[in-house]
Amino acid sequence: MIAFHDARSAAHDPDTYFRRGAMVAHPEQASRYEILRDAIAGRHSLAAPAEHGEAPILAVHDEGYVRFLADAWSRRAELPGTVDEVLSGHFARPQMSRRPEGMLGLIGYYTADTSTPIRAGTWDAVRAGAQLATSAADAALAHGRAYALCRPPGHHAYADSAGGFCFINNTAVAAQRLRETHGRVAILDIDVHHGNGTQGIFYTRGDILTVSIHADPADYFPYFAGYAGETGAGDGTGFNRNLPLAHGSGDAPWLATLGEALDGIARFSPGALVVALGLDAAEDDPIGALRVTTDGFARAAETIAAARLPTAIVQEGGYLCEALPRNLSAFLDAFDAAAA
Repeated sequence: MIAFHDARSAAHDPDTYFRRGAMVAHPEQASRYEILRDAIAGRHSLAAPAEHGEAPILAVHDEGYVRFLADAWSRRAELPGTVDEVLSGHFARPQMSRRPEGMLGLIGYYTADTSTPIRAGTWDAVRAGAQLATSAADAALAHGRAYALCRPPGHHAYADSAGGFCFINNTAVAAQRLRETHGRVAILDIDVHHGNGTQGIFYTRGDILTVSIHADPADYFPYFAGYAGETGAGDGTGFNRNLPLAHGSGDAPWLATLGEALDGIARFSPGALVVALGLDAAEDDPIGALRVTTDGFARAAETIAAARLPTAIVQEGGYLCEALPRNLSAFLDAFDAAAA
């Protein structure tokens, strides 16, 4: 399998963040890039992405939001005091619809929480992620399958908002790129967290089916979305499906739900598929809530590959633990073998 990566992915380097009243170590460390890259080096064909510019980003994101991300670091002098990262403690609510002018207000307007700081290398990293996702989509059409080592992740990013470690929605970028070729595209998100940003981007569209398997959000991030009753709106009615699982669910219920998801995707009859590969469903993940084993990831890959669709696999979550590189290798190796 062609595996796209870019060293710029490590340029976004948060070390701590404010969580539940205390500063804690940030789970989305820059070292994730090297760990995931090294896990597949020698096993898959590493490749640099092509340069696609910002058009793939703007195809799924608000232009004002993109400009904010691109310019925020260079505008940090507008914030009070000396800053190592651009961050706010004031966040817009749905009832607050006016876009402010000052940087401190804009940060709260375009970001959702304190886990998603903008640092010196953030824009370079997230822009590179979009190039990776776009290149993987193109390669999936040409070769049947491809992997994008996107870091930081993206599926919590809405069209106009960052949150949950995510800035640019790489899964949405890949899906929209595939949509340029196929009339219907499906997204299968197997991250432990609901892909609320992806859902939001495509919620009123009937040409891109979004299916998410995740831990029940009633007491788990993202809390406010990811419930079974969210099925789309307008033209998208019936084209969004959430399959939440009880916390602690392991291989058997997870794989059974995966089979249900794939049955729905088959009925949709897409021309191509995006897999949002979150490895934080693993039993060893430090912030996960499910108990999927390495064998479970391999079996999931075999099941997904059996759909025989051009497939772009986009890296989402999966955090620092001994099992992280092993789970990535197991998934990609099994997918490759089943698709051959």
